[in-house]
Amino acid sequence: MSTPDKRRLNPRKLLLSKWTAAQPQNRERHFLVTELIRDEQDNVLGVELQAVLTQRSQQLDWRQLQDTERWLQGWR
Repeated sequence: MSTPDKRRLNPRKLLLSKWTAAQPQNRERHFLVTELIRDEQDNVLGVELQAVLTQRSQQLDWRQLQDTERWLQGWR
């Protein structure tokens, strides 16, 4: 079993970044980070991603964006 490729990300620079789902579901392919979820010490814990097509939002741990099998940086 191979480990997923990981990219280095600075969580503080994720706001308004663009992402493409490697395996789109419900025609939702392109996403935009609309919010950073922070703790009391201002550390980034997660992000809110909004689908461009449907405007549906979802929250996930920002580290999941490092998985190149699930997320591609930018819109492709």
